[in-house]
Amino acid sequence: VYLFPFFQPSFLLKSCPNRADPRNLTDVSEFLLLELSEDPELQPVLAGLFLSMYLVTVLGNLLIILAVSSDSHLHTPMYFFLSNLSLADIGFTSTTVPKVIVDIQTHSRVISYVGCLTQMSLFALFGSMEDMLLSVMAYDRFVAICYPLYYPVIMNPCFCGFLVLLSFFLSLLDSQLHNWIALQITCFKDVEIPNFFCDPSQLPHLACCDTFTSNIVMYFLAAIFGFLPILGILFSYYKIVSSILRVPSSGGRYKAFSTCGSHLSVVCLFYGTGLGEYLSSDVSSYPRKGAVASVMYTVVTPMLNPFIYSLRNRDIQSALRQLQGRIL
Repeated sequence: VYLFPFFQPSFLLKSCPNRADPRNLTDVSEFLLLELSEDPELQPVLAGLFLSMYLVTVLGNLLIILAVSSDSHLHTPMYFFLSNLSLADIGFTSTTVPKVIVDIQTHSRVISYVGCLTQMSLFALFGSMEDMLLSVMAYDRFVAICYPLYYPVIMNPCFCGFLVLLSFFLSLLDSQLHNWIALQITCFKDVEIPNFFCDPSQLPHLACCDTFTSNIVMYFLAAIFGFLPILGILFSYYKIVSSILRVPSSGGRYKAFSTCGSHLSVVCLFYGTGLGEYLSSDVSSYPRKGAVASVMYTVVTPMLNPFIYSLRNRDIQSALRQLQGRIL
């Protein structure tokens, strides 16, 4: 629906109302992204660092997907959700990092209006997808620990596929609503985005017109796609901990909780870095400090997820060894 306005000849921006010296931003078709460093000697280092992290992220998540798909013992709901989470991680980091590497190599900060909306939409899509999948995985662990006898019946393949499709369509709705908010902005007071990518939360701050409706929609999206999944995860782990504490033996409690360790680590990493990014962008007056937090959220977290699941999971390690043997 939102692709058709992209093919208009130009995007006309009105001058800011009620300003003494308004900037007449007419016929603007591009924005300027934040440069991570102004030191020319650091540019090759940053490009190599981002490229290496991107390759590790893509390779690690692809290995998780190949391991799960090649080993029949891993064809379970937990690993089905894990492979979809790895796909979301690849898409999430591919939305921003390749553009950053190209900008560093070409010494350019320019991104077109169409490219900005596309990047913003994909960022919201894959970010929400990861958010939803983490909530679904928490529900999966809740059913496995609290209702183990009914687990095969409840988490059947059809229901698991439905949960993944529901997560995708809700994430798509979130990304399209962010696009709708951006398309409502008809005038900008600045074209410099204070981040190294088109962050959905930053673009409305550049508007010089009334954004009351957009802010209401943004708060609504944050509540639906942010707080509700977090509440679902907290409720699931509350039930999980309550159930584990009723296990008489310490060995049984450790075995039950060990199945949640990797997921809980990824949840803390994802939401911790995400919260740090938005707090730093709102509190700090230096945009580059917020950009560092964004790097942790958009690059480092997807890179660490495969290591967290592979290092703490013997089934994944065994599947990776079998996969390596087949390749060799």
